[in-house]
Amino acid sequence: MEGLNRALFLWLNAPDNPGQLSMAMALFFAEYFIWLIPTTIAIVWLRGGERTRKALIEATVAASIGLCINQLIGLVWMHPRPFVIGLGHTLVAHAPDSSFPSDHLTLWWSVAFALAMPGNFPRVGVLLALLGLPIAWARIYVGVHFPFDMAGAAIVSLLSVGLTRRAIRPCLPYIFRAATCVHGLLFSKFIALGWVRK
Repeated sequence: MEGLNRALFLWLNAPDNPGQLSMAMALFFAEYFIWLIPTTIAIVWLRGGERTRKALIEATVAASIGLCINQLIGLVWMHPRPFVIGLGHTLVAHAPDSSFPSDHLTLWWSVAFALAMPGNFPRVGVLLALLGLPIAWARIYVGVHFPFDMAGAAIVSLLSVGLTRRAIRPCLPYIFRAATCVHGLLFSKFIALGWVRK
């Protein structure tokens, strides 16, 4: 399996002299595209209604659980990144911590899969899930992840969404009320001006 993982990595990793367009796209998706998630959650929360905000809480909890699972996996099993073992080409600096699973993709797909669940926003969730694919490619292309790290991220994301649905969803009305109270306190002036939804 590790041989297949490395072979797939070398197939997807950047060549000796990557083109400028490929390099720019890879850097954008590998480093900056992830910021779309917290930015979108913040903006949509400020303008969204109850159903939207509950879905965002569920997605945020799922992403947090997913990242915690990743940390536990890293503590139990340290899988070196490609550049640590001198494999392929590395285009961005990264700490030599465990590569499996990908935190970037776990965050992205946990949010996407949570939104895709029944009762939330399936079309938005599916679109976000598909937009995770260029992130997966880019993280391999720039040399900081193996393909199996992305498969691991998908599994952890599904697990985190399942745990969230089972453990957190029954408490969602209470979490929503608490979050709404905090929201009201923080944004009272903007709510009064009509810039932010109550």
